[in-house]
This record gives sequence, structure tokens and C-alpha cells, in this order.
Amino acid sequence: MADHTLAHDAKPLGAQISHMLKERGVDVIFGIPGVHNQEMYRGIEEAGIQHVLARHEQGAGFMADGYARATGKPGVAYVITGPGLCNVMTPMGQAYSDSVPMLVISSCLDEVAARRGQLHQMKDQQTAAATVCDWSEVAVGADAAYGLVDRAFAEFTGARPRSKHIQVPIAQLEGLANPAPAKLTPVTPAGYRAADVAQLVSMLGDAQKPLFVFGGGAAHASEAARQVVAACGAASMSTYAGRGIIAGDASLNFGSCLARGDSANVVGQADLVIAIGTELAEVDLWRPHLGHTGDLVRIDLDPEVLSDPQRASHPMQAEAGAFLTALAAALPQDAGQTEWRADVVAATRARWRSETDAERPGIVPVCDALREVTPPDTMIYSDMTQFAYVAKEVWDMDRPGHWHHPYGFGTLGYATPAAIGGAVARQGKPTMAIIGDYGFHYTMQELGVAVELGLSVPIILWDNGKLGEIEDSMVRAQIAPNAVVARNPDFVKLAEAFGARAVAPADLSQMQDAVTEAFAAEGPTLIYLTPAILG
Repeated sequence: MADHTLAHDAKPLGAQISHMLKERGVDVIFGIPGVHNQEMYRGIEEAGIQHVLARHEQGAGFMADGYARATGKPGVAYVITGPGLCNVMTPMGQAYSDSVPMLVISSCLDEVAARRGQLHQMKDQQTAAATVCDWSEVAVGADAAYGLVDRAFAEFTGARPRSKHIQVPIAQLEGLANPAPAKLTPVTPAGYRAADVAQLVSMLGDAQKPLFVFGGGAAHASEAARQVVAACGAASMSTYAGRGIIAGDASLNFGSCLARGDSANVVGQADLVIAIGTELAEVDLWRPHLGHTGDLVRIDLDPEVLSDPQRASHPMQAEAGAFLTALAAALPQDAGQTEWRADVVAATRARWRSETDAERPGIVPVCDALREVTPPDTMIYSDMTQFAYVAKEVWDMDRPGHWHHPYGFGTLGYATPAAIGGAVARQGKPTMAIIGDYGFHYTMQELGVAVELGLSVPIILWDNGKLGEIEDSMVRAQIAPNAVVARNPDFVKLAEAFGARAVAPADLSQMQDAVTEAFAAEGPTLIYLTPAILG
């Protein structure tokens, strides 16, 4: 039915959008209302959607990101014109770089070319948003709004998921519109080519030292991945986002070691390298080249990845799960003997662990103690902090998709609000945040949301009293460290002022007790740690 022919169940478009999102499976929206987007709030409660009121649009965006990573469903944020959109652009950029399905819907001014000085006016809001997301479009009318929402949801499931932005003029949000059309049949990603699977089976049959490199794009295919490496006796490595795809204690698993410079030498020993669901980006390798000397097979959904500077000898466009499942079924089950040695893998991992400990002294024992008391199903959200940089190398995960970090865009302040979004999604399941003192400043106000919602989230705050990683980088570059120390508040008192529990353990045993209590508490607990905890 056309927009101009109104049915008996017509409502303002802002309300209809919420009803449409509910029909598409959206149960939670994160955001902040304002005079420009208030029509989007008209239908939220009526549609049966929970709204989480953030304290800042950046927090709302990170909450949507954390929710999406926890569920695999799109995280949705509602923001206002102008500053609201600008504030959520950092989370949009993070979601874009880390392949997170996030949909941001904002209001926009009806006309900006002939009028200046309007409230929240930007020169070009649509283009600004487009710089940090997959696409940014303006919906002029109900049909356009509905079509763009369905396009976003189709691309979330049928292609590489990335953040999208839809903006709707205020007058359109206020105008009556018919309900959205019926939900579309979900789009599934392209599977794989049988010829590619057969070719890889043949290559693996000829290989003496095959090596798999797993990225976050294969996190949903852990069972098949484990079957594959076992069937062909391959060694494995993972990106940080791919941790847990292969069991951490698997005898031929080198772990999340790609950032170790020496890992290039290990890769160079393989006569066949298969990289699945990974960009092999700078933030994965911290060097220009993976290190392979033999054939490199790249399996990825995104053709851009397949044409990157690693120059794969055999690029194969496929959905990782479908490909790995087919590969596991096609491999002979008695082909598991290769030239990789478990004792050499173990010795290499031990050496890399020692290197990590030497580079950032004192953190490894804290990571080990924390891991001992972290429940197996805990979903962890970390920030740009030295504690996380160490943990990502030495903390093996027993399952994939349970440690989330702002990998590509690399923003500070991610962990606290993202963990809130994850905890909203995972009611009754353990969720934890790990953040540094400086990053906590960025989004500390979102602690009020966790208190308001009664979320049992331990927030591990690592306070080294400075921008420690930047100071170390300056020293390495022979720059006299400056502007790396800021006066911190009393974080314990600050958390208590928000209504949260807070504790400053004096040693590792007290820390473990505090973490155990925090998971069982009603509401969030700030667990304040400094390097002095080691005595």
C-alpha cells in the first residue's frame, strides 16, 4: 500500500519503525531520547522492546556493540541529530572494523541547504556518518525507511556484518505511516564451492607441515575446525579474535601468537598455510607479511580480504562455517600424521609466554590468578590497556566468541559499556569487563547504567597511574615521555558514589575472593588493581 493511502492502523513513522524492529527480532534498543528523535520513542514500549538509557551516545553505541557480539543479533541504537550522531560515530567505527552488526537510527533535519543556525545542525550528517560505517542513508518516507531497515538486516546475515546508519527527517518521523511490510525470508551467506574443498583436501594430503590460522570470522565453526585440524594433524594459530576456536591445550596449537615477531619463522616452516576468517591485518600481525614461504590458502566471505597484500596463492570465497563443515566431512580420518612435534610447540609457547611477561612485567601472574576464578562461560570485554594486551596472549579460551576487544579501530572506553550490553543480552550468565585507568575515564558514567539495571558485572580496573603503553612507546622512540600521566580520582569512592560495590584487594588471594563475590553480587563491582598487588 502506498504511503499516501493510510490504513486504520497507521501510526507516526517513528513508532512504526520500533514495531518493525520488534518484528525483525530486536528486543533491546540502546540510546538517549531528545526533542529531535522523540517520535522514535513513541512505539518502543508499545512494541515490547526494552530500552536501555545510556549516559552518553558513545556508551549507547558500545552497549549495542557488546549486545551484538554476545548474541550475534544486530545491536540497535537510537540517537538524535547532530551531536548525538557524532557521539556514536566512534562505536560505529569500532563495529565496522570488527565486523559487528550494529544499526544506528538517527533523526535528521528536514532541510539544511537554505537554512542555517538550526538546533543540532551539521553541514552534512549523512556523509559524516558514512566515513565510519558500511553505509549511511537518508530515508525520505516510510517505504524508504522500511526498505533500508530490511536491507541492513539482509546484509547482516548475508554478507560481512558491519555497522549501518539510517537517518530519518523529523517531519517524516512525525507523519502518519502504514505498518512495515511482512518480514523477509532471512538471507544466508554464499556457502562454498565444492571444487575448492576438493582442491584443499588434495593439498592437505600432500602437505607435510600444514598450518591453519583461524580468525574471528570462523568463531561460529569451532567444532568443524577442531575436526579438521585433528583429521590432518595440522598445527594451528589464531588471531586474538579467533581464540578458543581450537582448544587452548591442543598439542599442536601455537595459540594467539601472531603478534610475536618470531611467529613469522614458525609460519615459514609450514609447507601449506590455510587462513580462515581473518583479515591478517596490521592489528593481527604487527608486521607487513605473515611469513609464509609455501602456498597460502585464504578462505573468507569478503573478496577484499582475498585480494590483500598477503597475495594468497589460492583465494577461496566462502562462508567459513559451511566450508569447514564440508572440509571436515571430506577429509580422510586417518591422515593425521605430520612433521609437527608437540614438544616443539609447547617449548615455543613457553618461550613466547616468557617474552610477554618480560615486556610488561607483573601482569601474567595477575592474569593467571584471575583466570582461575573466572567461570567457564564468562564473556569478557576488554579495553585498550596493557593488562588486556598481555591477557590476549597468555589467557587461553576454552570456547570461541567469549573475549571481545576493540581490535581494529582501537578505541579507549570500550569495555565498560560493551560489557553492560553483553550482560543485558546474557541475563543470568557471567560477564566481565577489563579496563585500564585511562580508558575508564572515557565512559565511567555508564557505571550508572549497570547499577540501574542491577547487572552483576565485575569490572577489573587496572591502574598503573599512567598511559603506560604510550610511555613505553615514547621511550623506544627516544622521546622524553610527556603527557602520559593524569591525576586519577579515588576510583573506589567514585564507584560507590554511583551506587556500585567497590573493592581494592591487597593481594591476589583477596582479588580472587572479590571476583567470586562480584559474580554473585546484585549489581556491578569495581575491582581496583594496581601493580602493587604483587607485593
